[in-house]
Amino acid sequence: MKRIEQIWHGWGPLTLLLLPLSGLYCLLVALRRLAYRLDLIPRHRLPVPVIVVGNITVGGTGKTPVVVWLARWLVDQGHSPGIITRGYGGGSAHWPRRVEPDTSAAEVGDEAVLLARRTACPVYAGPDRVASARLLLAEHACDLIISDDGLQHFALERDLELAVIDGQRRFGNGLCLPAGPLRERQARLRQVDLILNNGGPARAGELTFRVSGERLLPVNRRQASRPLSELVGARVEAVAGIGNPERFFGMLESIGVKITRHAFPDHHPFGAEDLAPFAGRPVIMTEKDAVKCEDFAGDDVWFVPADAYFDENFTNQLKLLIDRLLHG
Repeated sequence: MKRIEQIWHGWGPLTLLLLPLSGLYCLLVALRRLAYRLDLIPRHRLPVPVIVVGNITVGGTGKTPVVVWLARWLVDQGHSPGIITRGYGGGSAHWPRRVEPDTSAAEVGDEAVLLARRTACPVYAGPDRVASARLLLAEHACDLIISDDGLQHFALERDLELAVIDGQRRFGNGLCLPAGPLRERQARLRQVDLILNNGGPARAGELTFRVSGERLLPVNRRQASRPLSELVGARVEAVAGIGNPERFFGMLESIGVKITRHAFPDHHPFGAEDLAPFAGRPVIMTEKDAVKCEDFAGDDVWFVPADAYFDENFTNQLKLLIDRLLHG
């Protein structure tokens, strides 16, 4: 566990030292939200319903697989969703912009490219979600907008909020940044429509789901896919530059893969030098990392597509909420 995570998931001298800053952060967040509620800062309503999928903690909770699942499910239900995302880690010279499956992750960020590839829905990226959504709607006849993250982006009016939490790490020490991992106080969860618990165990009001992968795909796209089960008992180099790399590592170990851990910072801009030390050995990485390694990955570098799995209880509740949005 990284040093900052140790601080965020416990109490110590540094936690106490940071408490005043944490209190100030919470106050500023509350004042900012109040300013939006009082229309002191303008909010923008789109002509179609907006579904926000976000979280209240820093770090990975499984939000991206939820967005992928939701977009596909909506298409299966006969809808035409579009997706907006911040484009975190992208260095594009202009925003907002449409994201194609072959757009460079260096320009729009890894999550944006992943969403474009996995959903086949129009994906638009940019720090200003309102501008991204307006451009999307100007170019596509969508009946719903999914905002990847954006739970704290109050400038965009939303009709449905789905909050994703890590069922194992939960909320750490329960403090806001920088003393803890919270972007907002836990009370914020009482205001969302559904709380999605990744990995359980669930508490009252939470709906559980799981994220797992069953296939290996070549990062350089030059080979056929393989069952992940082929690696049971094998030794591999496991690479993860995501918010919670231990979840990925644990998934591999749970099926019997012997791994050597290599955790990189979240959204790490991978280069050939990062994989060079593993030459001649099999490498397994996350899907988010793979989109940044396609141009230099060797033939024994693979990734595991992560899929979210929900039960019927969740889909039934979601369908009711969507029907109310569209039909009253």
